[in-house]
Amino acid sequence: MIRTATVDDVPVIHTMIRELAAYEREPDAAKATEAQLREALFGEHPAAFALLAEDAEGPVGFALWFRNFSTWTGTHGVYLEDLYVRPESRGGGHGKALLAALAEICVERGYARFEWSVLDWNEPSIGFYRSIGAEPMDEWTVFRLTGDALHNLAGVSNVNAA
Repeated sequence: MIRTATVDDVPVIHTMIRELAAYEREPDAAKATEAQLREALFGEHPAAFALLAEDAEGPVGFALWFRNFSTWTGTHGVYLEDLYVRPESRGGGHGKALLAALAEICVERGYARFEWSVLDWNEPSIGFYRSIGAEPMDEWTVFRLTGDALHNLAGVSNVNAA
């Protein structure tokens, strides 16, 4: 049911990323190309990793993750960037199996944390995450720099600004 993605899976992962973006009401925000994903997942220095959930017909979901590091625990952890199961396959245990596989990676490697973000309006996912024992980090707020703000802080002109 769960397996490590291969380079041949990049097209289906790319498609599911776009499906996830549409679900999260940001279909135009998913700009990563297959070439970028191939390099990030399977290049000389992979920056991320992926697992696929499959049924008899093929891939039905994926989890894309990367290692982070906690200065408080002194250990690495897993940050789950994307978890997605296609709507017609939800409720079949694929999401839980993907999360369990990532939890197993954490335990086997001695990682202290397994973290991810969820949109505050996504009640089905929030309920699911709570049901497996995950706890929201309500005191924390995610901050992000992109576009002009990122380039301004770096002191570099944003040549890609429209």
